Amino acid sequence: MAATMTENRPGRAIALKLGAVFLFTTMAAIIKIATETVPAGQAVFFRSFFAFPIILVWLWQRGDLRHGLKPSNLMGHVWRGVFGTVAMGLTFGGLSLLPLPEVTAIGYATPLFTVVFAAIFLGERVRLFRLSAVAVGLIGVMIMLYPRFTIGGDAVSQMATIGAFMVLGASIMRALVQIHVRRLVQTDSTAAIVFFFSLTATILSFLTWPLGLIFGWSGLVWVSPGLEAGALLIGAGLIGGVAQIMITSSFRFGPVSMLAPFDYASMIFATIIGWVVFSEIPTPAILIGTGLVMTGGVLIIWRERQLGLDRSKAKASSPPQGTPS
Repeated sequence: MAATMTENRPGRAIALKLGAVFLFTTMAAIIKIATETVPAGQAVFFRSFFAFPIILVWLWQRGDLRHGLKPSNLMGHVWRGVFGTVAMGLTFGGLSLLPLPEVTAIGYATPLFTVVFAAIFLGERVRLFRLSAVAVGLIGVMIMLYPRFTIGGDAVSQMATIGAFMVLGASIMRALVQIHVRRLVQTDSTAAIVFFFSLTATILSFLTWPLGLIFGWSGLVWVSPGLEAGALLIGAGLIGGVAQIMITSSFRFGPVSMLAPFDYASMIFATIIGWVVFSEIPTPAILIGTGLVMTGGVLIIWRERQLGLDRSKAKASSPPQGTPS
């Protein structure tokens, strides 16, 4: 496996992470415009397909491409691809129905579900502190979703309710992705994880085209996007590829625990873009709920950092085992 060069350069790490977060938010805004006329499955295909060449070139330049083509846990990559592609499709569907800041805010629920799933599927011990953080965050999610709990109402309100639950479902899928990634990093390189997700997302999203033709579901039937929407979709793919490279590169210059809180900068970017481009202003429920979800997320990040430090100390203090090689 190619050697991974890391440096402790927090300034560069933060700049790369913030740049990636901004690009992902910009990509979401572009997808929101495109999905006014294009189904979510088709948007996922463009996002994945046009990001794929950029990622391939990047892996080739790093000398990691041959490692990306040699997975140790192929089915793990398949399941990671399935969950990730479904999450992307649900998010894109939600973007077509909800304001950008609301989609961004509900998406912050992912770390909360990740803690729960880590206890269920990985057997991780979750003590009172992290459970309390999850509870605070989930209260925030409920506050954000409560205005969407409408029975009856006009068609627009009903579709917004569907959109909110689609984005919540995407958060759950992304949490499952995190669980699978935690398993994959034990056997496979980052190059393999990036490569096979891009590949499987492209293939799975392409399958929505024949499914739409066979079943005639309006949400799957591909359309001719037109020049403007086509350009937007291609641009979203290119931007997504660059953002994925930037966020991966940021971890070469700083630890995950330091960079994780900067994910919440997406709310600032989403609010600005939503206001300028779509004339969207976050409601009080979104702002209050976002604050609680952020609080729960930051507490989880802080606790994960503390547990990581404790594990490192325990490992350093334990006597060496086995015979030196």
